[in-house]
Amino acid sequence: MAWDLRGSYAETCSCELMCPCNLSFDHGATYDFCRATLAFAVRQGQVEGTDVGGRRVVTIIDTPKVMTDGNWRLGLFVDEDATDAQFDALTRVFGGQLGGPMAALAPLVGEVVGVERAAIDIRDDGLLHSVRVGDVIDFEIEDIVPFGVEDGRPVRFDGMFHPAGSDLTMAEARRSRIDAFGIRYEGRTGLSTAEFSWAA
Repeated sequence: MAWDLRGSYAETCSCELMCPCNLSFDHGATYDFCRATLAFAVRQGQVEGTDVGGRRVVTIIDTPKVMTDGNWRLGLFVDEDATDAQFDALTRVFGGQLGGPMAALAPLVGEVVGVERAAIDIRDDGLLHSVRVGDVIDFEIEDIVPFGVEDGRPVRFDGMFHPAGSDLTMAEARRSRIDAFGIRYEGRTGLSTAEFSWAA
């Protein structure tokens, strides 16, 4: 059966502004690794007939310097308010088992370090985007508005290869405390979008 999800997205990663991995997966990261937290607030959607609107999912990854080398470590948090059916549906979508954007990344994952329910709070307030997962993830990013841009429009990437979409807003971390599934780092840069749209 088919599925579709729509909602907002925010991430922070360990690279300096901007993350080379977002320019192309085969570029090396700023350091000898890239660690990133990807947060999805699903506004509406269904997975094989199960309504998943209002649920939230956060993934955390630890990759080699060059992402296409593979052997990623990946952890997944699903909204603690999800029903068992929603939890199962979302873990299969975000694990790549049901096709879609995450399926394209699945061959790069060498180890799933954990899948857990957690209290997830995702907030979007203009240029600010904050994510909190229990007591293990807490970050805030701010979309970057270039000097001299009077209409307040932030900088955007267009045409990138990224699971959340090909047109994302550049941001930088204002606050970051991340230590989950043995993956610990300080977020420096970020991306956001008011609208990701997936279907398979």
